[in-house]
Amino acid sequence: MDRVMRLASQRAVVIFSTSSCCMCHTIKTLFSELGVNPAIYELDEEPMGREMEKALIKLLGRKPPVPAVFIGGKLIGSTDKIMSLHLGGNLVPLLRSAGIRATLPLQFDGAEI
Repeated sequence: MDRVMRLASQRAVVIFSTSSCCMCHTIKTLFSELGVNPAIYELDEEPMGREMEKALIKLLGRKPPVPAVFIGGKLIGSTDKIMSLHLGGNLVPLLRSAGIRATLPLQFDGAEI
């Protein structure tokens, strides 16, 4: 768990993922579209990936534990939490409060432009 927490505190946004996880891909794409460049740790490609996965299972209380998103060193959650924050208009303010310059897609009458 110490390794996960140390890695999570080294960058403003950290995503623990696996390379074949479609929900992980969705979360990574969302952050990319918001102009955020997170540190991404693919557990299936990390030498200590299994140990990190076990620590994330304990932290999140769920299996599989990915994607796991940390913002400002704090565990925010997985896909459901991140998407809820985003759809509620709270993700960008959270990112900004952590010192990240995130952008919102331009919208006009609810339609992206």
